[in-house]
Amino acid sequence: MRRFLDFLYDAAGALGAFCVFLIFLLMIGAGLGRQFNWEVSGVNDIVAWLCAAAAFLAMAHAFRHGDFVRVTLLLDNLPPRLRRIFDTGCLLVGLVAVGYLTWWATAFTWESYEFAEVATGLVAIPIWIPQSSFVVGCWLLLLAMADELVTVVRGGTPSYQRAIEERHARGDFSSDI
Repeated sequence: MRRFLDFLYDAAGALGAFCVFLIFLLMIGAGLGRQFNWEVSGVNDIVAWLCAAAAFLAMAHAFRHGDFVRVTLLLDNLPPRLRRIFDTGCLLVGLVAVGYLTWWATAFTWESYEFAEVATGLVAIPIWIPQSSFVVGCWLLLLAMADELVTVVRGGTPSYQRAIEERHARGDFSSDI
C-alpha cells in the first residue's frame, strides 16, 4: 500500500509539473502567434485552467516532501513526545479543513456537471472538466494528510519532516528561506 500511495502522490506531482510545462508551451506559442497575427485568444482560458490544475494536482506531493509552508519554530523546540501530540493536533485540524474543502469542491463540481454548465470564456467546454483537477487534487491532499496522521499516531516520523531532515543532512537549507 505504501508504494501505491507514494506512486499516486508522485504521479499527481508529475502531472502538475506537466501542466506547468504546458503553460510554458502555450505562452510561448501565443507570444509567437501574436507576432504572426494568429488567433490565440482562447489560450488565456486554457492557461488559467492549467494553473489551477498545476497547483492542486501537486499539493499532495508537495505536502509529503516538506514543501508546504510550515511554521516549525515551536515544533522544532519541543521534546519528541510533545511534538508528536502537536503534530497530531495540527494534522487533525488540517484534515478537517481539507476535508471541508474537498467536500464542497466535489459538490460544486458535481453540480456543474449536473447542470451542464459551460465555461464563460472564449473556450466553451463543460466547466466540470477543468474543475475536476481541483477535486482530484483536494482528494489527494486529504488522503496524504490522513496518511501522515496515521503515521504520526503510530509513532512514526511524518514524511515531510523526514524530507526536511534529509535535505538538511545534505547541507541544503534552501527550503528554509
